[in-house]
Amino acid sequence: MDYLYFLANASLTLRVVEYLNSMHQLPIQSMTVIHQIDGWVIKVKMNGPLTPHQHGNFRSFMNELGIPYDPEIRLQMALWSLETGQSPIDVMRRYQVAVVSHGNPDRSDIEAFRQQFTMGLGYCPETLA
Repeated sequence: MDYLYFLANASLTLRVVEYLNSMHQLPIQSMTVIHQIDGWVIKVKMNGPLTPHQHGNFRSFMNELGIPYDPEIRLQMALWSLETGQSPIDVMRRYQVAVVSHGNPDRSDIEAFRQQFTMGLGYCPETLA
């Protein structure tokens, strides 16, 4: 089962990572984080179906932070390519997307991306707050 959401900024994205890392009973297979100019796309893939209670709780949590997302075809292809084992670097080049993290939910990938992006610009855009 996959959950795909759009979040407004990096702080919300980090909250999702913290939540996933603390919820040991969720069968998380992977988490993909893609940065876009106007926000963040998060895909959480589960190893199997969640119980109705887990599904409801997870959807409620995610709906508080963001909105369910229906990606354009280019982003769908990028997400599919990552799932089939293509490297994030190849996917970024082919589909012109910023893959920040793919695999286990990892706070350090997001923080490193935010820091490097901000240093390169000289200021912090709203989506990186």
